[in-house]
Amino acid sequence: MPNLYEDIEIQEVGFELREKLNNLPRLPGVYQFKNEEGKIIYVGKAKILRNRVRSYFQKGHDQDPKTKVMISKVADLEVIVTDTEMEALILENTLIKKFKPRYNIDLRDDKSYPYIVVTNEPYPRVYVTRKIRQDGSRYYGPYTDVKTMRFALKSVRDIFQIRSCRLPLTTETIARKKWKICLDYHIGKCGGPCEGLVTQEEYKEMISQVERLLKGKTHELIAQLAERMREFSDRLEFEKAGDAKKKIDAIKVYTEKQKMVSLELIERDIIAVVSEGDDGCGVIFKVRDGKLIGKQHYYLSNVSERSESEMIETLIERYYIKSDYVPAEIYLSAGPIDEEFVGNLLNSKRGGEVKIVVPVEGEDLKLVKMCRANAKYMLDELKIQKEKSKETVPHTLQALQRDLHLPAPPRRIECFDNSNIQGSDPVASMVVFVDGKPRKSDYRKFKIRTVVGPDDFASMEEVIERRYTRVMREGRQLPDLVVVDGGKGQLSSAVEVLRTIGLPNQPIIGLAKRLEEVFVPDDPESILLPRTSSALKLLQQVRDEAHRFAITFHRSLREKRVISTELTEIDGVGQTRATKLLQQFGSAKGVQQASLEELARIVGMKAAQNIKVHFGSQAAENGATLEST
Repeated sequence: MPNLYEDIEIQEVGFELREKLNNLPRLPGVYQFKNEEGKIIYVGKAKILRNRVRSYFQKGHDQDPKTKVMISKVADLEVIVTDTEMEALILENTLIKKFKPRYNIDLRDDKSYPYIVVTNEPYPRVYVTRKIRQDGSRYYGPYTDVKTMRFALKSVRDIFQIRSCRLPLTTETIARKKWKICLDYHIGKCGGPCEGLVTQEEYKEMISQVERLLKGKTHELIAQLAERMREFSDRLEFEKAGDAKKKIDAIKVYTEKQKMVSLELIERDIIAVVSEGDDGCGVIFKVRDGKLIGKQHYYLSNVSERSESEMIETLIERYYIKSDYVPAEIYLSAGPIDEEFVGNLLNSKRGGEVKIVVPVEGEDLKLVKMCRANAKYMLDELKIQKEKSKETVPHTLQALQRDLHLPAPPRRIECFDNSNIQGSDPVASMVVFVDGKPRKSDYRKFKIRTVVGPDDFASMEEVIERRYTRVMREGRQLPDLVVVDGGKGQLSSAVEVLRTIGLPNQPIIGLAKRLEEVFVPDDPESILLPRTSSALKLLQQVRDEAHRFAITFHRSLREKRVISTELTEIDGVGQTRATKLLQQFGSAKGVQQASLEELARIVGMKAAQNIKVHFGSQAAENGATLEST
């Protein structure tokens, strides 16, 4: 069969880009489109890189308006070859999270929602967490309904004797009788693994039953417990048989709380997405043993002009690539664009065939419509929250707008401060407050590059120019108010820079610390806000935070320089060891005064001896100097 992409006519592009397009490999991998500034604007995966990437640039190829605009901005591309398309998907997902490209669908997962974790230990624990660690533990959730999560966890603890302690239980520590049983054992909440009263095999069997419950496989679990109950009865172990019966009854009560959606004992995920404008929402219903055991929602952005199939495919790929479990059936509101790849992904994750269905009638279609209705409801909630955030301006910001005669409420404030000691290690900081609260993810640190000596005015000029030249180049949001720490001089320097780079109307003030005077451009007189004013308190908070951030950065640079110029000169003491020594002894003087044994515990005997020799020779030199004078 001929390759349809070999002889396609490529549209007009730059020479270097055309050369890269002509030399693309016929292998799976990830491609990155970059604009003229080298910023990544799109990341994609491909089964055959040459075919997929060249198709974007095919002359006369029908594309949606958003894709056309994206391609018009592509000045360069970079590819990363992988062994399989599955590896390409994992890498694509990682790069999208890292670079947040402008033209990729942004899927916000529910990181703030809790999970129930079964730890990877000889005697696993079961508890709630909001952090996922790559340590072999298994996570169930996330639970968007905290009541459902609490009920599930309470049921697990009521039905099974799972330990709640944090003791590092191993076969060796149990054999040494290191710990004693606690109250949980005496009230029947724990089997007492700390004293070996339950074997590791018995405990792990119980954990497997817990996981079946959390996965929603209650019918299978009840059948297993019923079989165990019969075995105990046949062996006349009636107490154990009674325990099994109690578990069965408790599990039946647990399942009665779940909504029945099918009389068949099916396990199925139902997925639907809706969109409006640039926002979308996807919902996943989890059906196990015919019952709806939970739902999950994801918000999508940058989806204008994206098809439902494209949104469904993005949701499936990013959800199941990190999911521990894939059911036998998945029902969708629309089929994915690349059905073959999605099918291979799901089959690989499950270790068996997964049935993908887009129902068109009957009860199955009703379930998909119910899922879609939930997605529409969640999207409407998002829109309401956005509207509320636009309408609700904190009183403090309204007061600040009034007192400073600003054109708009200062919802985004960016504040700058310099820090140096007699010109050494000059740095600056920028902190950001949104709606009166710090947004630490937007904080920035600057090393002063062009200024020699302690010149606060020139330092402020450099930082303001660097910051807002980049903001304008990247087309990002300008602040409603810029605050510089200082009086007329610092403000004048910043205003001049803003005018030079084309921002003459940018609202900006200076805040002088001595009398808490507020200076505004082109006004020789300062503004004195009332001491009790909430607006002044906000400005002070912003200024103090910028000062703290700058001082912290300056301190860290200075400490690194001190470490590199003194301790790291010693043979056997590198950056890591020098840091450990300073953490332990507080300063270089503390290291000098430490005993050989104390130093050896930190860096080893040989390096400790080198340290003592180094400081001993320094003392001898100093003594000789004193004698000669």
